[in-house]
Amino acid sequence: MSCVSATMTVWVSAWLVGGAAPDDVLDALEPWGEAHDVLAADDATGRGIGLPGPTDRPTSITFLLAALRKVRGPVIPGPARLVLTAPGDLRGLPGPGQFSRAVIESGQGLLFADIGYGLVPTPLGGGLLRWTVHSVLEPVMPEDHVALSEAEFGLREQVRQSASTLTALGVARHRPGVRQEIAETLRARPRSLWPDGMPGHSLRVLQHADEVEAILAAALVDDPGAALTASAAQARTDALRPLATAIRVARRAAVADAVRVLAGSADRT
Repeated sequence: MSCVSATMTVWVSAWLVGGAAPDDVLDALEPWGEAHDVLAADDATGRGIGLPGPTDRPTSITFLLAALRKVRGPVIPGPARLVLTAPGDLRGLPGPGQFSRAVIESGQGLLFADIGYGLVPTPLGGGLLRWTVHSVLEPVMPEDHVALSEAEFGLREQVRQSASTLTALGVARHRPGVRQEIAETLRARPRSLWPDGMPGHSLRVLQHADEVEAILAAALVDDPGAALTASAAQARTDALRPLATAIRVARRAAVADAVRVLAGSADRT
């Protein structure tokens, strides 16, 4: 599913500050799924935000946007946060609870810390993507700020370090056709659409993260002609794990920076 939550985080933030129309949000999400629907994770959450519960008929993204704006009321909206997790990396999550469990299972989601709600995407097949709304009752810590330039440097440095480690371990081998494989992976990704005013630096980092993720996927594919031992395969996985972490850090920083810039642009209009 790659990172549909990054797209949703940026666009719903733009919508909440008046920088996008509902149709713009729908158009941006379309490459990620032919249809998107919305349900609350439980009846209490549904009643609180005004959306259907888990046994009701799902509603649409348009109704979700309206519900989020209504819950916020006249207050200045806080930024939506992109949440990306992996085993051993639970940064950005609130305490243990239903939302945290859902994000851990999905690997991604977004959090509205100021109003106590979160969204988690789940592909249901047949081109349908479901967004489940969770109440976030647990304390939410302030978001860890990582400067975009720092995250970008960290990603580039981790690419270099991972390549060096793999070479030193003797598990970095050229596989015929790997460049074409990486290019095909990138072409197969949904085309990301972004709001007017999306900062160029954020765009560059998000694009670089996509490219590195494609390289990472290719690096984890076994070469039939170079059968790795179990220990060598584990060494390769261990060497590449920090690279996956750097990708998540870069995406979170790029999205946070974009949300900040878009909110600032709205304040000046």
